[in-house]
Amino acid sequence: MSSVATSVEPATDGKPVMELEGKNIMVLGLARTGLAVVRFVTRRGARVVGVDARAAGQMEQARAELAPLPAVCHFGAENPAWLDGVDAVVPSPGVPRDNPLLVEAARRGVEVLSEIELASRFASMPLAAVTGTNGKTTTTSLLTAMLEAAGQRVFAGGNIGKPFIDYVDEDWDWGVVEVSSFQLEWVREFRPRVALFLNLSEDHLDRYDGLESYGAAKARIFAAQQPGDVAVLNRDDPWVWGLRRRLSSGVVSFGWSEVDAGAFVAGDEIVWRGGGAEERLPLRDLRLLGVHNVENVMAALCAARAAGAGARAVETAARRFPGIEHRLEFVRELDGARYYNDSKGTNVGAVEKSLASFDVPVVLIAGGVHKGGSYDTLAPLVRERVRKLILLGASAPLMRTALGASADTVVVNDLPAAVCVARAAARPGDVVLLSPGCSSFDMFENYAERGRAFKELVQAL
Repeated sequence: MSSVATSVEPATDGKPVMELEGKNIMVLGLARTGLAVVRFVTRRGARVVGVDARAAGQMEQARAELAPLPAVCHFGAENPAWLDGVDAVVPSPGVPRDNPLLVEAARRGVEVLSEIELASRFASMPLAAVTGTNGKTTTTSLLTAMLEAAGQRVFAGGNIGKPFIDYVDEDWDWGVVEVSSFQLEWVREFRPRVALFLNLSEDHLDRYDGLESYGAAKARIFAAQQPGDVAVLNRDDPWVWGLRRRLSSGVVSFGWSEVDAGAFVAGDEIVWRGGGAEERLPLRDLRLLGVHNVENVMAALCAARAAGAGARAVETAARRFPGIEHRLEFVRELDGARYYNDSKGTNVGAVEKSLASFDVPVVLIAGGVHKGGSYDTLAPLVRERVRKLILLGASAPLMRTALGASADTVVVNDLPAAVCVARAAARPGDVVLLSPGCSSFDMFENYAERGRAFKELVQAL
């Protein structure tokens, strides 16, 4: 393991340059990220072959945006012949590695690179990148706020807000990018000066064959780091902490037990030690709720200090940060019960952290699209903390089998019915919590639409 580091050193390597003028670039997937890639590469003189498996009739907005650009687009099918003459393929994050065009590109020796890899080859600003199963968006947003409080011109992008590639042509002091395992599958030269790996738990097992392959994809966040860079790791996550032995960068860590260098919790304070200094942040000063958010604050603090932010800026931003929408978001209190929207809790690990954040009985609404893995690990917390378990969606039968014996359980048809049952079950002092542990795609476009629907239903009670 490298020696503990608390700040990045100046870069000494040359930046890779990719020539796009006159090149033929296949963009696979023409949603938000794909369209951003098309705009970027055509501005630099490339021609595009755009491909999307959705039918042309579903892609009217994309077709309108692409019409004036040097792009030939194919919808509703995937033909290996379209790779003829293609110099590189940029798949959108949702396109799996076993996609026929990606398999054929690999067979032909055509370079495949993700949007964040492409963007990083043109970006001039230093990057901080955040990955993990849970907490990415909160940590990314909080780290951005800390750097802004330090007077830096900084953006937050990637898997949050706009794609990273949309920021490349502007002048920034730092870029903070949230990156998923999907985005990291095709990186080689993507080099964050500060890289955070928050935690790892079962998720996306409909795409990966197990925790090891899922974690290995996320660990590619460190693949191009160098000794002057910093890796921020969770000491309390065995899989993540085990990476320290394989990294070439410096390591700074966070966790709940005391360390000589890094962040930890002592009583009712977060403590940061580094460079011979010690700083303390009282937990009562934080607006964020939940044990998982204490971990997010520690991670962001370590990264912000590594990026050069001073103690006062870090503390000010941490005190003021209100949290993000759909992650343990307080909605209202009604008849003595408090309602929380945790629609972004789309896996079992997220639900565990959310339940652990309350010391009162919980009426839990869960369910949606099963993403692989087991719900059995939730049973102890459900038994201990859940008064009523309300299940809906495609995963409801699986969740009932795993958890039905641990709490009074009912299956309902939709979210309006779930909210009605929850209100009837809740007692003064209880928490009503939407924390699905599943994707939303059986009933909603995404977790945000599900969360907004829940808030509207609760406000209408």
